[in-house]
Amino acid sequence: MALNAKATQEFVPIKEIRDGIVVLKDGDLRAIILANSINLSLKSDDEQKATIMQFQNFLNTLDFSVQISIQSRKLDIRPYLLLLENRMKVQNEPLLKLQTKEYIEFIKNFTESVSIMTKNFFVIVPYTHINLKPNSGIFSNLFSKKSKKDEQLKDQLDFEEKRSQLEERVNVIEQGLSRCGIKSVQLGTEEVVEVFYKVFNPGELEGKIELEN
Repeated sequence: MALNAKATQEFVPIKEIRDGIVVLKDGDLRAIILANSINLSLKSDDEQKATIMQFQNFLNTLDFSVQISIQSRKLDIRPYLLLLENRMKVQNEPLLKLQTKEYIEFIKNFTESVSIMTKNFFVIVPYTHINLKPNSGIFSNLFSKKSKKDEQLKDQLDFEEKRSQLEERVNVIEQGLSRCGIKSVQLGTEEVVEVFYKVFNPGELEGKIELEN
């Protein structure tokens, strides 16, 4: 029996990503904050308790829900190896060239035998818009004919209003994390797209390798 295949997009509740903001199909917004990690094992017992207590107080002060997501992926060592190989090619000292080659082989063998993972910590900040205006029914449909331009303007104004409320929540999260000693930054459009690409393509390696000069 043949089954009707559905596109992956039908199962993803995302309508678009605009200015770094995830717009869901139901009109809700989401912002994604990337946060760094802190190693509690390097702190004293008093510092550990103080950090945990500060984080607990921060969560208790929130009047909206948040989601904390951890993304673990195998470290892509290729850019580093390519950098070493380029350095080796321009190395004039024979001994240093040999040592660099041996070091490259060591890194390759080590990463093949041991899985080195990277972890990214994300805080997803939601905003749900509640429409309190009553529905006027059939009369609203009769007398509310608007042009496409008017609808686009209305959509943009609605988005800006929601985004303003969402950014206030983002500021609250970033300030609360800062008090806990955690640095954070809100992701832009390209970073958000990359996050979701990795979520829906977990088996793929990183894309093209780009090296900084």
